[in-house]
Order: sequence, then C-alpha cells, then structure tokens
Amino acid sequence: MPEYVTTSDALVAVNGTIPFSSVSIPCNSGSVVPLAIGVLNLKGNTPNRFARYEVSVKGNIQIPEGGAVTPIALGITVNGVVVPESVAIFTPQAVEQYGFINTSAIITVPCGCCVSVSAVYTDGTVDDPATTPTPSITVRRNASITVERIA
Repeated sequence: MPEYVTTSDALVAVNGTIPFSSVSIPCNSGSVVPLAIGVLNLKGNTPNRFARYEVSVKGNIQIPEGGAVTPIALGITVNGVVVPESVAIFTPQAVEQYGFINTSAIITVPCGCCVSVSAVYTDGTVDDPATTPTPSITVRRNASITVERIA
C-alpha cells in the first residue's frame, strides 16, 4: 500500500492538483508509479481482466487569509476527470479555519492499461451558481494519498 504525503503547507488553486511529493511508503511491485508531483500512474499488470485499486486522500485544508468563506471540495481524478462519488466538501465557518477531509474511490484498470490519478481542489459551490469559489486553499503538510490493490 504505497502512500505519498505533502512535505509542507501548499497553496492550491481551483482545479489544481494537491502536491503529494514525498514517498512515505513506496510501492515495491511497480503497480503504482509517480508521474509528476501529485500524479500517480496505476498499472493493470495482472493475469486477470482488470486490477482494482482503492485510492484514498486525507488531510487538513483551509481557506487562506484574504479568501472568501465558501465550500471547499476535494476530489479524486482519473485521467484528469473528477470521479463524482469521490468529491468531499468542507464548509469552514471562517477564513483560516482548518477542517479535515477524507475521501476515496475504487478505480478499475483493465489488464495491460494504465490510468493516472490525483487529488484536486475543485469547485464546491456547484449547488449555488451565484457563489464563486475561493481562488485557492491551503493544504496542510502531511496530507496523504494512499493506494491499495484490492482485486
């Protein structure tokens, strides 16, 4: 079960990738390979028809000073597209108030194929089109993304 973490507080713009840059637990099988900071490649290297992974993201987030208090949403992407079931929303009561967010998604990778996964700050104001999301959030150091092969 590989795990990647943020090593310092990170400012992330809307639709920006959370920068998981440090390997806490490496993948020894070659099934999970980092492509870029915060982007992982999952391989379908299996004798079966597919490989199935559970991708989990957790960490503390906040709206930095100068931002507007709006809902903050994090989601897991597959090949750049947010998995709707993975979107977790936190609505702080004030700027600079940290909140914990935890989300996961089951990702199926066909045999011989690869997909890229990441965690992004996405617009959490979709229920209220009159509200504009705050332009950036702070992700506290030691936020993590873990990948577990489940089938």
